[in-house]
Amino acid sequence: MARFFGRFEHTLDGKGRLILPAKFRAPFEAGGFLTQNLDGCLALWTADEFDVQMSFMQERAASGRSDRNLVRLWASNSSEVDVDRQGRMMIPAQLREFAALEGDVLVHGAIDRIELWNPGRWDEKVRPEEQRLADGSDE
Repeated sequence: MARFFGRFEHTLDGKGRLILPAKFRAPFEAGGFLTQNLDGCLALWTADEFDVQMSFMQERAASGRSDRNLVRLWASNSSEVDVDRQGRMMIPAQLREFAALEGDVLVHGAIDRIELWNPGRWDEKVRPEEQRLADGSDE
């Protein structure tokens, strides 16, 4: 099972493609799946981890109308992606718009997936936790 760690700064090209860091490429030689994710980022999943997420979503869909609609939205905005020989992958326009990806993109490992962030959005989300770490706070 692939595990992802580390942080890299990359840039979208004029065609909406992103170069995946070399460290992350091997598990995606046969492709991957790109989805909307919590907090306004995108998640890139290996095929095996995407299967786990689909199972979770299928269970969630049985919980009620709101969850069914969330699952519908997640599935309709999921995209199978290929990584070419140069390590580039196309990010569909609707996913770039969801994550506000324009130009600079923060690519980081999130253990079972890779997350793609607008750097400004990332700073807003993690700055309080970063300060907690610096302060040594458990709360």
